[in-house]
Amino acid sequence: MKRTLYIIVTLSIVLAFWSCGEKNNPSTTSESKSEQRMNHRIQVTKAQFEQSQMTLDELKEKPFPTVINVNGVIDVPPENRAVVNATMGGYIKTAPLLIGDKVREGQVLVTLENPEFVKMQQEYMEVHQQLSYLKAEYERQKTMLAENISSEKSYLKAESHYKMAVAKHLGLQKQLRMLNISPSSVENGEIRSIATIYAPISGSITKVNVTKGSYVSPATEILEIIDNDHIHLELSVFEKDIMKVKKGQKIDFKIPEASSEAFKAEVYLVGTAIRDDRTIKVHAHLENESDNNFLTGMFVEAAIVTDATFAKALPSEAIIIVDEVSYVLALEEKQGDLFFFGQKEVITKKEYAGYMAIENADIFDPNTQFLTKGVFGLLGE
Repeated sequence: MKRTLYIIVTLSIVLAFWSCGEKNNPSTTSESKSEQRMNHRIQVTKAQFEQSQMTLDELKEKPFPTVINVNGVIDVPPENRAVVNATMGGYIKTAPLLIGDKVREGQVLVTLENPEFVKMQQEYMEVHQQLSYLKAEYERQKTMLAENISSEKSYLKAESHYKMAVAKHLGLQKQLRMLNISPSSVENGEIRSIATIYAPISGSITKVNVTKGSYVSPATEILEIIDNDHIHLELSVFEKDIMKVKKGQKIDFKIPEASSEAFKAEVYLVGTAIRDDRTIKVHAHLENESDNNFLTGMFVEAAIVTDATFAKALPSEAIIIVDEVSYVLALEEKQGDLFFFGQKEVITKKEYAGYMAIENADIFDPNTQFLTKGVFGLLGE
């Protein structure tokens, strides 16, 4: 019995020592860690790579600008905007145009009717007919005064009547032309009760404030025409940022309500007066403005580029964020038709033009290849 117990105890001690030796074996531990690392790598076949249209690329030096974010609107120069008024009051006879209609300079917009137009033409005809007689009488009195036949008083009276008639003639002539009524037609006996208003510029109708039969005064805005052939940005910059803004600086802007596309512009003029809301107007010209269907009054969000720094960067789609930590997939090995990627944590800084700056780029070799397309699908798995 004692012999049997001794054998059991001895075997137990030997087995315990052998087990401890296995745990402390360096080669066994190393193999386990190596296997663990292999299991954490992401394996992609060449077929998967091509089917998912994955791409590889290296870290690239990219510019990351310092910008001032501002708001503004699409606008046109003053000479490209026209408000149409009547020089004299009248009733709208015809108003055939609607908002959105395109007009060319000199095209008929509306016609007005007013008995005063007839009266003005009548007065012009009367003065025109008297002018010849008054001129002849003035010349006759002038000659008679020179020959001491007539008194100076008669000469001065004739001169006064003639010059007053000339002044009235010229004034009525100007008023008729402002109403687009030809003075020569009136001189030939053609009297009209209708005045025509023509388009002062080419463009599109943006406002129509009258209807047929309504009365308009000279202060009434009948129509508005805007020519969108040349448009620009009117930006509002806060005074704390205005010292950084200079002519020639590049601008990236979007129209958030209409499109997610980014457009380019350039600072052309910087205002010199601070408005009540503590902002200064900045005027910018667009690049390729004719290629886009911008409309006056569109709201824009813009970024004025005031400075730029360079940094190592990867395309934004090459980076995925998990639990507020950014990761990339670096190519660690390629064996035949197999790609092996390692998931690496990176520190990101700025993002611009589809690229994101990598702050800890120095942890990678210069020739390291990264998966730049298809990352989300792999890490999502």
